[in-house]
Amino acid sequence: MNWRNGALAVAASAVLVATGCESAPGERAEPTSAPSGSGARAAVARVCAEPADGPTKAPAGAVTVDPAVINDLAAKTKSSPANTTFWLRPGKHRLEPERHAQVIPKKGNRYLGAPGAVLDGRKKNQYAFGGDAPDVTIRHLTVQRFVAPHDQGVVNHDSADGWVIEHAKIQYNSGAGMMAGARQEVRGNCLRENGQYGMNAYKGTGPLRDLVVEGNEITGNNTGDWERRREGCGCTGGIKFWAVEGADIRGNWVHDNRGTGLWADTNNNDFRIEDNVLEANDGAALIYETSYNAVIRKNTIRKNNWVEGRKGASGGDNFPFATVYLSESGGEPRVRARTDKIEVYRNLFENNWSGITLWENADRFCNSPANTSSGDCTLLEKEPDRCAQPKIATAPLYTDCRWKTKRVDIHTNRFVLNKSVLKCTERCDRMAVLANYGTYPKWSPYKGERVADAITHKQGNRWHDNVYVGPWKFVAHDPSRVLDFGQWQGAPYEQDENSTLRVRDGD
Repeated sequence: MNWRNGALAVAASAVLVATGCESAPGERAEPTSAPSGSGARAAVARVCAEPADGPTKAPAGAVTVDPAVINDLAAKTKSSPANTTFWLRPGKHRLEPERHAQVIPKKGNRYLGAPGAVLDGRKKNQYAFGGDAPDVTIRHLTVQRFVAPHDQGVVNHDSADGWVIEHAKIQYNSGAGMMAGARQEVRGNCLRENGQYGMNAYKGTGPLRDLVVEGNEITGNNTGDWERRREGCGCTGGIKFWAVEGADIRGNWVHDNRGTGLWADTNNNDFRIEDNVLEANDGAALIYETSYNAVIRKNTIRKNNWVEGRKGASGGDNFPFATVYLSESGGEPRVRARTDKIEVYRNLFENNWSGITLWENADRFCNSPANTSSGDCTLLEKEPDRCAQPKIATAPLYTDCRWKTKRVDIHTNRFVLNKSVLKCTERCDRMAVLANYGTYPKWSPYKGERVADAITHKQGNRWHDNVYVGPWKFVAHDPSRVLDFGQWQGAPYEQDENSTLRVRDGD
């Protein structure tokens, strides 16, 4: 979720040359190739404008689906055996005009769209593809104008496992364009202008394992502006991940979403977020919240958080609203993953509203009324009722009942800030590690400055070997401690060893 203190549960070498992107707020970002040596991917996933074409003829053995026959796709799916391939002719395919009408695939079915094949919900049907059949494939098909309810999805509505969705356009739907199941592969798709999420990666029956999201364009989602309609709901994003165990998020273009670009919320673990272009999202490019063990590398992160950052600053809030926000998340060796820390390296940050904030809410832990992930506990202690007075004040529960921002290693990144590009005068220039003063509930063992002291000095959070260009400031311990570069590098903080700060390139 988003707001702290009970209200906010959320809120390499260096790149040699800064890249440019001249779009203003409200304009669509046009991607530019990353410079040589940046670590960021040069090719951008422009799949909405340049989709890969599907087969122009039915593959051998495929069942042909006729757009002139209403409900032909659902009917032929029902009458055909498992492992059938369906080829959808060019044109607009329709289901019965009843809200629960949908396609219910069988195991191993494959749905291939010819160039121009569209499955259109006509704002009448809620779901396009549902059911629990595993190993379904959907390729080269446009799925649009379905009206899934809040928190539900249009494609793979029931989060079945092993689906492959490739080279599809999933656009102009309510709710989420798609849901995710275990072992799902989402490649080369256009997830555009859906009402809530481009994809909602959530499986209510347990951890969602081994998710691949690669080479997609994820843009303009949250057209319903749900954070305004339900303030602090934490229910939006280009993609939202919940309790995902193992995810590779690579080579995507995530841009111009209303709110956050990528948001991992509550007990996610073992993420690799690499070679993406994250730009011009209204909120943070990336939030990693109450989660564990991730590698964030070789991304180009540009012109994010202008809307939400400016809104917070204009309201007088001195919290360092960040473009990459690590909230109660850290490396944990006891949780099995490909890494035992959160490592952020070889990324280019250019003209975002602030940089990276490491945050820990002193009042947020298992069984606390301030924990907005209500009912959830950490991956180290899965029984919230054990996290109560008096045992919580003793080992191991004192440690295991908290999500902690710890073992975060931020290095060999390039942070570029030109305030004239942002049209910003203050509070857009922050790098931060901090917590609030613990006050709640009465039986909390984390009151006072204990958590602020720990996240700042005792939990292995470290910046080093970075390059800063522009008027950067640094916040440590709590929002009131705003430091210059020398203070940030000096005692007692001793951050950014071997890093450099200069006003502009060439200085």
